[in-house]
Amino acid sequence: MRIKKNDQVVVLSGEYKGKRGKVLKLFPDRDRVIVEGVSFISKHTRPSQTMPQGGIVKKEAPIHLSKVMLIDPKTNEPTRVKLGYLEADGKRSRQKVRFSKKTGEIIPNQT
Repeated sequence: MRIKKNDQVVVLSGEYKGKRGKVLKLFPDRDRVIVEGVSFISKHTRPSQTMPQGGIVKKEAPIHLSKVMLIDPKTNEPTRVKLGYLEADGKRSRQKVRFSKKTGEIIPNQT
């Protein structure tokens, strides 16, 4: 996957088009991501010890990976991502990195 946890992304289509947020969780088998502050659902909960009142809780729902685009940390604009390997002294190293298609710069991994 070209998008990782804690990456800043922008939503490309749907109700939340143009909204920016941080990736909270990835579901690679279903090609979905949970983005902070995007795509809320209402979940009805029963009373429990942790929540004695019960009630309706708003939480983020997963959206499809094709609806988000990574934001380049240097230019702060959406960009497509290219996967590749670092080159040192004309040789390809084993380290796989992500490149911005707009600027060609390496996109660092967020932690």
